[in-house]
Amino acid sequence: MPRFVFTWLAVILMVTSLNAQTDRDQDRDLEVRRIYSYDNMPPRQLIDCPTAATLPRASFDFKMRTTSNGGLIAQTGIGLHRKFMLGVSYGGEQILGEGKASWQDNIAFQVKYQLISETTVLPAIAIGYDGQGYGENFSDLKRFMYKSKGFYAVASKGYQTYQWSSGLHAGVNYSLESDVDKDDDMTIFFGADLSLQNDISLVAEYDLALNDNKYDKANLNNVTMHSGKGWGYFNVGIRWIFSERLELGLDFENLFENRADVNSFTRGLRITYLEFF
Repeated sequence: MPRFVFTWLAVILMVTSLNAQTDRDQDRDLEVRRIYSYDNMPPRQLIDCPTAATLPRASFDFKMRTTSNGGLIAQTGIGLHRKFMLGVSYGGEQILGEGKASWQDNIAFQVKYQLISETTVLPAIAIGYDGQGYGENFSDLKRFMYKSKGFYAVASKGYQTYQWSSGLHAGVNYSLESDVDKDDDMTIFFGADLSLQNDISLVAEYDLALNDNKYDKANLNNVTMHSGKGWGYFNVGIRWIFSERLELGLDFENLFENRADVNSFTRGLRITYLEFF
């Protein structure tokens, strides 16, 4: 009898321990999913401008976005370290709609390293390179309609108020797309993001585009015709966190209509998927 009772007590203790361990594992899984979800992950890119945020370690994302002239760009990024990420992208024009597709000449690469982590007082600071431009690709000018950021440095600071979270961003960049137009000034960009109710967020950015302001109505040529007017590029976007891993977005670019070679601002869609190894 004592042996029987002891055996049943051992079985009950084992089952209870296993259930407790399972509950802890499930809670841990839920916590990991909660931490690494779009609900509380700062944006790594607003629209065209980067932020100081990076992908979590051992994670990757896949993004597709439309651009002007029926363009489509695919990009993937990999978080190799909590402060360091790499990415590649490729796309073309007239992929959507009619006409023959025109692909980029080369694959573009991205790299970002967060030099300083954000604190209560100080912003996060990151440096990086982004070789992907957007819009029409002017092959004779060796540039995109909206130049790639090239080498950049950016600072980002997040804020939390009640259920809303927001971020402010500012940076400088030097694009390498100036071999033909010789407009190689370093330029400045600003941006902000605001999360509403954990599933909808708003983003906005303003690029002074000091490296894209050679439009001259009195002296039109291939360079000046395809340059900015000097007003800069103001872009806004809406993000919908569809699930913990999937984000959908709607972008409105060049709202100041800073170009003479377009009829209106650009409207675009994007989809981003996040996963872990």
